[in-house]
Amino acid sequence: VQLQASGGGLVQPGGSLRLSCTASGFTLDYHAIAWFRQAPGNEREEVSCISSTDGSTWYDHSVKGRFTISRDSAESTVYLRMDNLKLDDTAVYYCATDRDYYCSQYGPIGPEVLDYWGKGTLVTVSS
Repeated sequence: VQLQASGGGLVQPGGSLRLSCTASGFTLDYHAIAWFRQAPGNEREEVSCISSTDGSTWYDHSVKGRFTISRDSAESTVYLRMDNLKLDDTAVYYCATDRDYYCSQYGPIGPEVLDYWGKGTLVTVSS
C-alpha cells in the first residue's frame, strides 16, 4: 500500500495550489483520506479529511473556508484545493489513511497514528 502526494510548489501569499493524493496497492475510494502538514519545527497537524462513504468532509479551523478537499473516483484521486494561501501554510503536506480511520463532518475518528502515509509534497508560501 502506497500513497503519493503531489502538486506542491512555491506560491505567493493569496495564491492557490491544488494537491493530489493517489494510491497504489489499494483502492482509494474505499478509504477515508486525511491531509496532514508539518511545518519546520512544528508538530504534524491534520488539516482536512474526507469520508469514503457519505462524502463528509472536515477542516481544521486554521484552513476552514480556504481549503477544499474532494474526491474524483474516476481518477482515484483525492484533491486538496488551497486558496488564499498564507505564510503559515508553508509546510510539507502528506496524505494518509488507515483501515480504522473514518472522517465525519465533526472530525476524524481513528488511531492516533495512521498506518499508511505518502511521501509529502512541499508547499512554500513566500513573497
